[in-house]
Amino acid sequence: MSVRHFLTLRDLSRDELGYLIQRAIELKTMLRNGQRHEVLRGRTLGMIFEKASTRTRVSFEVAMTQFGGSSIFLSPRDTQLGRGEPIEDSARVMSRMVDAVMIRTFAHSTVETFAAHSSVPVINALTDDFHPCQLLADIQTYVEHRGSIQGKRVVWVGDGNNMCNSYINAARQFDFELVISSPEGFDPRADLVTENSDRVRIERDVQAAVEGAHLVVTDVWASMGQEEEQAQRVQAFSQYQVSPALMDRADKQALFMHCLPAHRGEEVSLDMLDDPRAVVWDEAENRLHAQKALLEFLLIGPTG
Repeated sequence: MSVRHFLTLRDLSRDELGYLIQRAIELKTMLRNGQRHEVLRGRTLGMIFEKASTRTRVSFEVAMTQFGGSSIFLSPRDTQLGRGEPIEDSARVMSRMVDAVMIRTFAHSTVETFAAHSSVPVINALTDDFHPCQLLADIQTYVEHRGSIQGKRVVWVGDGNNMCNSYINAARQFDFELVISSPEGFDPRADLVTENSDRVRIERDVQAAVEGAHLVVTDVWASMGQEEEQAQRVQAFSQYQVSPALMDRADKQALFMHCLPAHRGEEVSLDMLDDPRAVVWDEAENRLHAQKALLEFLLIGPTG
């Protein structure tokens, strides 16, 4: 069987993604019932972090531990990726020693190059362009609370960043409508919007955008590496804060998500994360379960 990678949501079919969501829910139930499932005993995940993270590192390490496997954490100090050694050579060497590689980095081309020369599955744990693992957790969370997201209206509020790009891919793969509400100059990738114009549109007026929404999602105004733009972005995004009052314009059953960390008082009001419509803690936990389903799928294949 050829090696499968997970660099964007489009690396898997709609059916495969649907399977992953249901399998993540099953694995979550198994864990809570105390059922051991050490399907990756003897397997090792190499984790390359050029960007720091709390949820990504903890969720992948715990996932491998619960599966009976192990993981190796490599910080920028621990690897010569793209500096002392070409990415191609690092991929060839690492993939002869570990069973899968997870990369959290800046340029999306880094994970593409690594995957092209790796003999084991490569997982994109975040690049400047995409964050597909977070979308698996988000969709799992919605399904757990409200059922299928197919045909629903999802509204992205704020910066057209890597999360927004991944939501565009998700709209295509999970078949929902996506409304993006960003200020001028902060749109997601134009090629993605154009390619998916049948289900994705931009609405500058955030009040109008959230009308009837079934899910409202946001992220920080300044992502990692954009800290020097913070003051400019605070001004540009001042009308794009998600609050309970804004959520009141959405559907009565609407949910709110944020991939975290959140800056209270900026992209979310001080009280938004405490609102009963916010499911951010379930969303954060589901990084673990969704990534377990992904690891199992890439290394073992679908079960049942």
